[in-house]
Amino acid sequence: MKILEVLRENGRISVAALAERVGISRANAYTRFEALRADGAIKRFTAEIDHVRAGLGITALIFVTVRQQMWKQFRAELARMPEVEYCAITTGQHDAMIQVRVSDVAEVHTMVTDRLANIPAVKATETVFILDEVLRRPYVLPSDRDQARHPRRPAQETQGDVPLGKMRFVGAAEGRAALRKDG
Repeated sequence: MKILEVLRENGRISVAALAERVGISRANAYTRFEALRADGAIKRFTAEIDHVRAGLGITALIFVTVRQQMWKQFRAELARMPEVEYCAITTGQHDAMIQVRVSDVAEVHTMVTDRLANIPAVKATETVFILDEVLRRPYVLPSDRDQARHPRRPAQETQGDVPLGKMRFVGAAEGRAALRKDG
């Protein structure tokens, strides 16, 4: 879990730096990293982009009701729509939720009225525009829950600028000078 936590912050970290952050040997870090990839816990590496700077400033959720016998067609048509970032099959009033990113509201309108509405598998849609993305994590881990339940408290008492119970490096020359003053 520690390896996954570090990779969440920086997926391009070197194995040596990863080992240091996690507190294990470089060889052990490499072995564990490769095991996570082989097991499928790490699927791929990707870049996180700023959608607005990339020209995709409008994000919308489109809730879709699908004709139940036509799921295959719905999935096939959806796969051909490059503006679809995410799709999930849902419970409740709608059958699926699609997240799209486009340059303007007119593109959402065209997508819903011309493209989605013309798919025979689509029975109905409901569109919601996202005004602000408050929180977006690359992924969550079981350890995130544990940290939320038992947050680490910062050391209350400090001695100078060093938290109590922590060590501070003192160079040899600095240490000798302090001894001479006291002696």
